[in-house]
Amino acid sequence: MSDTVVRADLDGAAGTAAVVGGPADEERMRRWRLVLGGDDDGTGCKLSGLDLEMDKALAALYNKGGYETGAGGSVTGRSRAKGGGRQEQRSAGLGASSPQVARWLGDIRAYFPQTVVQVMQRDAIDRLNLRQLLLEPEMMESVEPDVHLVGTLLSLNHLMPAETKETARQVVRKLVEDLEKRLGAKLRATVSGALDKSTRTSRPRHSDIDWGRTIQVNLKNYLPEYQTVVPERLVGYARKERAVKRDVVLAIDQSGSMAASVVYASVFGAVLASLKSLKTSLVVFDTAVVDLTPQLTDPVDVLFGTQLGGGTDINRAIAYSQSLITRPTESIFILISDLYEGGVRREMLRRVAEMTAAGTQVIVLLALSDEGAPYYDRENAAALAAMGVPAFACTPDKFGDLMAAAIQRQDLGRFLEE
Repeated sequence: MSDTVVRADLDGAAGTAAVVGGPADEERMRRWRLVLGGDDDGTGCKLSGLDLEMDKALAALYNKGGYETGAGGSVTGRSRAKGGGRQEQRSAGLGASSPQVARWLGDIRAYFPQTVVQVMQRDAIDRLNLRQLLLEPEMMESVEPDVHLVGTLLSLNHLMPAETKETARQVVRKLVEDLEKRLGAKLRATVSGALDKSTRTSRPRHSDIDWGRTIQVNLKNYLPEYQTVVPERLVGYARKERAVKRDVVLAIDQSGSMAASVVYASVFGAVLASLKSLKTSLVVFDTAVVDLTPQLTDPVDVLFGTQLGGGTDINRAIAYSQSLITRPTESIFILISDLYEGGVRREMLRRVAEMTAAGTQVIVLLALSDEGAPYYDRENAAALAAMGVPAFACTPDKFGDLMAAAIQRQDLGRFLEE
C-alpha cells in the first residue's frame, strides 16, 4: 500500500498549478500518470523534466525499475525494448550497490517532501533488504532521519563498524534535536505547570501570591468607588523548594516491535530528567534489565545504550523498578510495553498490585508512537485494567498532558477514550 500512498501524495508536487475552476485535462492526466506509474497506464501522458525524474525514482523502488548513471553522471531509470518497441521495466531494482542506492537517496530528497522521503526510505529498507548497506558511512550521509530509520539503525548497532558508528550517531542526533524542538519544549512547560499547580495553596506567602488568579476569583468583591478588588481569598503557590516533588520511573520494553516507542521514550526521559522538581529514572529491558539513568543527560547515549530485539521479561523489569521507588505515594511508574510477557505472568501482576497498594501511580503505555492501534497482549491488559491500572496507547504529542494529569492525580480515563 505504501507505493499507492506515496504516489497519491505527489499531487502537484512538481509545482504545476491547477487551473482555477478545476484542473485542465492535461494537468489531470499528468497527475494520474504520476499516481499510476508505468509506461502503459492508459493516460496517454508523457512525462518530462522534473516529473520524469520523480517517476524514475518511484519506478526504481515500486515498479522494479533499475537505476544507472546517465550522461553527466546523473541517475536515470532504465528499461529495455520488447516486441514492437514497447518498453518493459527491468527487474534488477536498485540492487545492493551502495553507490546506486546513495544516489537514489539523494534524488528522492531533492524531488519529494520530507514526509514522502521517509516513507520511501522505509519501503526501500523493507523491500530491498538494505539493512546491510546502512552499515556504510556514505549511506548514512544520504538518509533523511526519522523515527523508523533510527529504530533500524539501533537494531544494527552491534553490527556497525567503528567508522560507521559516528556517522550513525550524527543521524540519530539530528532526529533527537528535531524531536526535542517539536515536543520537548511542550512537555517541559506542561509538566512544570502541573508541578506548580500541584502545590497551590490558599495561604501563600506574599511573594508566592498568584495575583492574576487571585484577582480573577475575587472579582465579585470589586468596589467601584475605590476602583479596587478586595482579596477575600488569596491564591498562590507553596514556597518553591529545591526538594524533588515527584519520582518518575520509566521502564521501556526494547523488543523489536517497540522501536518507535523506545526512541520517543528516550527523548522524553531526557527532558523529564532536566526538570529539577522530578527525579527521573529510565530502564530498558528485554530478558535482562539495563539502567540507563546515568546517560539521561544525552538521549543519544540512551538510544545507543538500547539493544532492540530479543525476548521480554516484564516481571524482572518491574522488580528492578520497584527497587528504585523509595517514596511510593510521590512516585509515578510508567511501563512502556506491548505486554507480551516471556517471564512469570503471575509474578508480574502481583508486583503491579503491590505497587498500586503502596500508593504508586502505575501507567502502562502499550505504545508511545504515531503508528495507530498497537498489537498487545489483551489478556494482560485486561488483568491490569481490573486492578485499576490504565493500559492504552499514547501519541507523542499527548505525553505531556498525560504526565501533567498523573502529577495532579487526575483520573486518566479520558486518555483511554482519545
